[in-house]
Amino acid sequence: MDSLACLSVSIQLSISERGGVLASIEVRATFSKEIKAKQFDDENLEELRKKTVIGKAQETTLDAECVLNFKGRICVPKVDDLIQKLLAESHSSRYSIHPDVIKMDRDLKKIYWWLSMKKDIAEFVAKCQNCQLVKYEHKRPAGLL
Repeated sequence: MDSLACLSVSIQLSISERGGVLASIEVRATFSKEIKAKQFDDENLEELRKKTVIGKAQETTLDAECVLNFKGRICVPKVDDLIQKLLAESHSSRYSIHPDVIKMDRDLKKIYWWLSMKKDIAEFVAKCQNCQLVKYEHKRPAGLL
């Protein structure tokens, strides 16, 4: 998967009266179209959507594009390795350098939600070859030298 295919980049430049330059770059994952299309394929999310429509699900909402949200975060369906693509993009893209489980969980929780999210993130990071090569073991040396 090409890293840039799933990202939207927005760049703003401005020049102050004194001649200073202010630059702002915003990078976002654009999985929302794929997520929206596949939310109907996940049985659990479809059931949650029905409860939301009739008003029985309190913390879920449908946004203007009919994308299901849980506590303001996009619900990611567990179909077609979509979660694995999302994890791969957020873990090893050009804009992040192999974050650990805690950082990755914190970053993804701002935007996305799915069942057993933290477990999936931990398993993904544990399988990353680069992360395992640079992992520092917190063990005491064995005996006297």
